[in-house]
Amino acid sequence: MRRPLLLLCCAGVAVLGTACGQPRTEAGTPVAASASATTATAPAASRGALDPCALLGPADRSAAGLTSPGVAKRVGEASACDYTEPGTFGVTITVDGTSGLADLRTEHGRAEPLRIGAHDALRVADEQADDGTCAVLLGTGESASVHVDVSNSSFSDTALACDRARTVADLIEARL
Repeated sequence: MRRPLLLLCCAGVAVLGTACGQPRTEAGTPVAASASATTATAPAASRGALDPCALLGPADRSAAGLTSPGVAKRVGEASACDYTEPGTFGVTITVDGTSGLADLRTEHGRAEPLRIGAHDALRVADEQADDGTCAVLLGTGESASVHVDVSNSSFSDTALACDRARTVADLIEARL
């Protein structure tokens, strides 16, 4: 009689732990108390918890000049979401769990430091080439970032591409 009661109590505790938001691993097992404090304070992008297509809601897409939902894809090992305005421009939002701003600053010699909301960021564009491309890279952890890449269909007007990238970065920043 004691064994079934013990199992029932353990099952109840497990259900309550889940319902109360106790952190769990991907396999569904509870995370140890010391690890849960680290998990709770780690940036969402570094935990791989961000869905890049969920970062822009319908109103955000409209504010950014995007008329349709994004399409999920992979960029290497990273999750990404593509938005396309045919004949005008495209936006890709990528959640990078392996490269922080320090890594990206080294890779991109023309990176201009920015501050977007609570996040340090980099703006990467080649103004002289005026190729209609621009990226805003938001730091979300020591080795994590979210990239907003814009390409104009005309392959010109880099300044406009940077305005669009900044608009999208401003819209998603609070969700990071």
